[in-house]
Order: sequence, then C-alpha cells, then structure tokens
Amino acid sequence: MAALGRFLSVEGIDGAGKSTQLAWIAQWLKQHSVAFVQTREPGGTALGEKLRDLLLSEPMHLETETLLMFAGRREHLEQVIKPALARGEWVLCDRFSDASYAYQGGGRGLPREKFIALEEWVQGVAPNKIQPDLTLIFDVPLSVSQERMAGGRTLDRFEREATDFHARVRAAYLERAASEPQRIRVINANRSLEEIQQELAEILSAIL
Repeated sequence: MAALGRFLSVEGIDGAGKSTQLAWIAQWLKQHSVAFVQTREPGGTALGEKLRDLLLSEPMHLETETLLMFAGRREHLEQVIKPALARGEWVLCDRFSDASYAYQGGGRGLPREKFIALEEWVQGVAPNKIQPDLTLIFDVPLSVSQERMAGGRTLDRFEREATDFHARVRAAYLERAASEPQRIRVINANRSLEEIQQELAEILSAIL
C-alpha cells in the first residue's frame, strides 16, 4: 500500500504574491520528482469551478457564501484531494479552509462557532480531520497589497472590498497562524523573490 501523500496549502491576502510563489513551488516539486496534484479553492472540480464563478462575482448573504465555499470544499475533498493523497501523491492547493477562516470569518464576521461546525462537518474531526500538513501564508503589509492590486487588472468582488476588510482578513490569517504554529508558516513576502524562494526551498526540503 502506498504511503499517504502530503497536503500543502498556500494562503495570503490578495496582492501578497501568492500566485507567483505557488508556481515556483510547483516547479520545485517537479524538479525534485515529487508526484503532485495542483488545485485551487474555490474550484478544483467541475462543480467547484461553477461555484467559483458565482462566489467571485455575485453578491450574496454571508451564510450563503460560506455554505457554498464549504459545499465546494466537500466535493473537492472527495473528488480530488483524498484520492490523490491515497495514491501517495502530494496535493498543492491554492487556498483551503484557512481562507474561509480569514475571509468569511475575519473579513465578513462569520461567528466562530459556525465556522468550526462547518469545518468539522466537511473535514472531519481529529485524529481523522482532513487538513493540510503544511500551510504557507504569504504576508505583506496592507499598503503593499493595495499597491499591487492597483495594477489595472479586473478585480473580483473580494479584491474590490474596502481596505478595512483586507485588514481584518490579514489579522485573521495571522491569528490562525499563531494558534497552529506546528502546521502554519508565515512567510514575509515583502522581500526579494530570491530571499522568499530560498526560505521556501528550506521548508520544502525539510518535509521531502
């Protein structure tokens, strides 16, 4: 029986440079002959991508938004994440439930008990909870994030939120990281690419 694979998630506020580093991590895994599946949330499945289109564009009640996020996550787990891990492959995921904690919880104010109930319902409870083995949160000052998002591209409805929303999201990410230091690493993304990627190489080499 193949050993279970590793589950890595990449997080951060909008404008933190997450997409750039995600691509670098994928290339690093390829160079080290690691079999992996790259996926994203919301999305990752045919149904998830349809939900993504709605979530990123259509205004909706906070609880509707949260339920759709977790509905897509349930399908994502069953169709993509759990099968890949069972095959012994790694999963590299662009956002997972820490994003819901930060965006729906921190940003929008979803009550903590509702988040916990949904997380346990969809992902299970310890010791069988499906959770990333390692989560990398790319963190930058809010001013840097705002400057990067002002580059002229079309923004989704989360990216268009007011500055105080993004401040709450960032605070929630850092709070989550402080509560789970064994799983979550905060990466200072306000540095050169070379410095960031050197740190990432050290972290990834340690778990390879």
